[in-house]
Amino acid sequence: MSLAQGRHYLAIPGPSVVPDRVLAAMHRPAPNIYTGELLELTHSLFPDLRQLAGTRHEPVIYIANGHGAWEAALANTLSRGDRVLVVGTGRFAAGWGQIATGMGVEVETLEFGLRAAADPQALTEALAADRDHAIRAVLVVQVDTASGVRNDIRALRRAMDEAEHPALLMVDCIASMGVERFEMDAWGVDVAVTGSQKGLMLPPGLGFVFYNERADRARDRANCVTAYWDWRARTNPEIYYQYFCGTPPTHMLFGLRESLDMIAEEGLQNVWTRHQILAHAVWEACEAWGSEGPMEFNIADRARRSHAVTSMRLTAPHGTELREWLTANAGVTLGIGIGMVAPEDPEWHRFFRIGHMGHVNAHMVLGTLASIDAGLKALSLPHGPGALEAAARVVAQV
Repeated sequence: MSLAQGRHYLAIPGPSVVPDRVLAAMHRPAPNIYTGELLELTHSLFPDLRQLAGTRHEPVIYIANGHGAWEAALANTLSRGDRVLVVGTGRFAAGWGQIATGMGVEVETLEFGLRAAADPQALTEALAADRDHAIRAVLVVQVDTASGVRNDIRALRRAMDEAEHPALLMVDCIASMGVERFEMDAWGVDVAVTGSQKGLMLPPGLGFVFYNERADRARDRANCVTAYWDWRARTNPEIYYQYFCGTPPTHMLFGLRESLDMIAEEGLQNVWTRHQILAHAVWEACEAWGSEGPMEFNIADRARRSHAVTSMRLTAPHGTELREWLTANAGVTLGIGIGMVAPEDPEWHRFFRIGHMGHVNAHMVLGTLASIDAGLKALSLPHGPGALEAAARVVAQV
């Protein structure tokens, strides 16, 4: 006998929950891809994407996941033998660096580990030491979904300016756009990338790259670019199919139109505030559980925790036991501890992550927390009292 019957809740940090409105918009016959509704809909997307990213600059849509968006950003700005500086604060900045290495780019890493945000002063010092300005770009992730850290992009931009270094600032917003405050132009970001499957509330399959004039000037000398990734061919093309280098992702575009409408109806500032409040509810519960037990945050500093995902630690193997109990008995799936240690390491079973991004509201978060509380009790795992009351107080103060 299980209480997991009914709609299952995927509380992982992406793919996030796809709203019924988005699913309904996608559930339709294939459209004409040469004229009419689809073309008009596609043209309507770009102003809203600019608003989402806080930019007046160019957005490009690729049929790709986040790794594809990484490659597109690199291919349009770099040549083989160029050097980039990766700001390491978790698993995904390193992954972006691995893509660069595979393209023949030299990668230098400024490493901060798995439990801390980037230090702007250290970035200033690293760039100041590059007196010949060999570093062409700084790669940083705003929110790392493995560690749960949130980097201060404005502070990192100031650090680059203090060093008077001309490198491009390239930011991975895959887990943060539509969740966390991000202002591309105001913060001095040259290239931003994101994906469809998190804050944009869509299935995986679309990658987005936003680039400014500085980044496009780098395109003049970039020899890594190929026909598919070339952003110039996709920006204001003469014929429609050039937007996607071939057949468009028809049904994803209908879904994207609906998700952007939902964000606009709520208001982007309200979207950011909703995620902040729900994240604080999760943190209050986790702090209560950890007050009399082994549970602890991967990122201790509240100011540096993401509003999209919370990464937690227990003693091994209780992280895995808790996740498995929730799936089998409560109909809730939490995220695995990706990137913390190798899967074959027994310590891998310490970790779990709670995703709270995209199409998520109070009852979804409170229900997840109540299910976790039940799992801790069912498994007789030591934990402090009052978690659900603490989370409910955060929601009640709205």
